[in-house]
Amino acid sequence: MRILSGIQPSGSLHLGNYFGMMKPAIELQDQGEAFYFIANYHSMTSLVDPQARRSNTLDVALDFLACGLNPSKTVFFRQSDVPEVTELAWILTTVTPMGLLERCHSYKDKIARGISPSHGLFAYPVLMAADILLYDSNVVPVGRDQKQHVEVTRDIAIKFNETYGQTFVIPEERIREDVASVPGIDGQKMSKSYGNAIEIFGEEKPLRKRIMSLVMDSRSPQEPKPDADKNIAIQLLKLVAPPEVSKDYEDRLRAGGLGYGDLKKALFEHYWNSFAAARAKRAELVADLPYVERVLAEGAAKARTLAQKVLKRARIASGLE
Repeated sequence: MRILSGIQPSGSLHLGNYFGMMKPAIELQDQGEAFYFIANYHSMTSLVDPQARRSNTLDVALDFLACGLNPSKTVFFRQSDVPEVTELAWILTTVTPMGLLERCHSYKDKIARGISPSHGLFAYPVLMAADILLYDSNVVPVGRDQKQHVEVTRDIAIKFNETYGQTFVIPEERIREDVASVPGIDGQKMSKSYGNAIEIFGEEKPLRKRIMSLVMDSRSPQEPKPDADKNIAIQLLKLVAPPEVSKDYEDRLRAGGLGYGDLKKALFEHYWNSFAAARAKRAELVADLPYVERVLAEGAAKARTLAQKVLKRARIASGLE
C-alpha cells in the first residue's frame, strides 16, 4: 500500500496541523510505503513572498522531522524538487472538464474569503491530482473537507484511462473520522488565516500569553458549568494531557470552583510538556541544517525515480513519445 499526503508551507505549523495531518501521517508511516511532500508549488496560490516560502518550507521540514517523521521509513521531499509533477499536471489538464473544476467548493470558499482568483487557484485540483497519480498512490488520507479533491483526482484518472488506455492507478481516499477538531483561541476551527492558532513550536512567553488569551464566558469560578465539555481549554487539554488529567479538570469545571485562569495555566503546562521532546529534537535539527537538506534531497531522488516511470507511461499512452 502506497500512502500519499502533502502539507502547504503557508506559515508556522500549529496544533490544528499537528492533530489534523501530521500526527496521523506519522502514525501511518508504519502501515505502508509513505510518500509525504511539502507542497510549495501549491503555496504559490496564496503566498507571494519568495523568502517566506523558502523559510516556511524549511520550517515544515524541521517540524515534521522533530515530531517523529522517520526518513528511513518515509519518502519525504519538496514538491518542487520533482518537476515531473508540473508536466503531468498539464497532461491531466487536457482531459479535465471545466465543469469538474467549476464544481469544486474549495475554489469558491477561497474566493468568498477574499483570495484573488487566479488560474492557479482554479486549477489547484489538477495539480493535486498530479501529486497523487504521479506515485501510483493507493491511499490518500484526508479530512472530510478534502474528500472532493480525491474524488476529482479519481474522475481525472478515469477520464485519462478511458481516453488513452489503462495508465493510472485509481486512488482511494481514507477519511480520518477520528481526527480531532481543534479549536483556536476564539473557538473557531484553528487556522492561520483566522489568526487564532497556537503554534507547535515557538517562544515560551508568547505562547503562554496566547493560551491565557483563550476566549471564555463571564461566569464566575464558583458557578457549575454543565457544558464543560464545550469549553475551548478543556477541548485542547484533551489533546495534550493524559485522559485522567483532562477528565479531572472537566469534572471540576462542571461542578464549579475551578477558575478559568487556573484551567488555562494547566493547559499551558501540559501543552508545553507534551512537545518538550519535539522541541529538543528540533533544536538539534536546526543545528544541523545540512542533514535536513540531505533528507529532502534523498527523498526527492527516490520520488523522482518513481515519478519518471509513471510520467513515461502517460507520455507513451498519450503519444508524446
